[in-house]
Amino acid sequence: MVRRNGCGNKRSSGDGLTVKAVVPRYKVRGETAVLRCDFELEGALLYAVKWYRENEEFYRYVPKSDPQKTSYVVDGIKVDHLHSNSRQLTLRDITLKTTANYRCEVSAEAPSFASAQDGGRMEVIYLPKDGPYITGDKSIYQFGDTINLNCTSAKSYPASSLHWYINNISAREESLKRYPAQKHPRGLMTTTLGLHLPLDAETVLNGAVRVRCVALLSPVLWTGDNEKVLPRQDKREALLLVTGSSNVCNPNRVVVFLFLLLIHVFF
Repeated sequence: MVRRNGCGNKRSSGDGLTVKAVVPRYKVRGETAVLRCDFELEGALLYAVKWYRENEEFYRYVPKSDPQKTSYVVDGIKVDHLHSNSRQLTLRDITLKTTANYRCEVSAEAPSFASAQDGGRMEVIYLPKDGPYITGDKSIYQFGDTINLNCTSAKSYPASSLHWYINNISAREESLKRYPAQKHPRGLMTTTLGLHLPLDAETVLNGAVRVRCVALLSPVLWTGDNEKVLPRQDKREALLLVTGSSNVCNPNRVVVFLFLLLIHVFF
């Protein structure tokens, strides 16, 4: 049986052999992942430890074999033999294809021939390389017009969620236009969120409007049926400042320009 998060009580074969797999809930693309297979043999001798991705074996450790460590070619899997043994499996340069369910299977020598297995799921995420960017349909508006803006995230996996803020207040749902996420090669995704912003007395304060788009990438990891954990959050922002022009002949004219691009990353 494979558990969702790879943590919990040890699995027992009923013959004294117990196994507990410790699989990272998530890792960032390019990192090294260390998976553990902790077991107790209760006096028996170890015959083999085997690791599977889904149902495909890709690594085994057999103490009486020469060599003791053997790995097989599987897409998205690079076993670091130097840092792998009977209880630890090290995967280097992980990619989005490394995302899968993993399980280790431990078997004992004769006479018991007991075996037990346990596992968990690892998700690999791809952090965006850039912040979101804001685009608009034109640069000059009259007071009373509606500005149509789009905010688009950089490529990531999973897709980033976007949020608009007007003068540091979350934009109302009726002001938003939602677009379907766009899929790119290698499974990466971008998201776009539109904003319809009226230039009226409610939004234009002291001759200016502060428009901010925030892109959040927060892997949701389940530790139980009702509990969520967000251990790492990637947050990036784009800021647009809308100010009144200095044209005395047309005091109702408003100029829109990109004032500052802020990129913040929080872990």
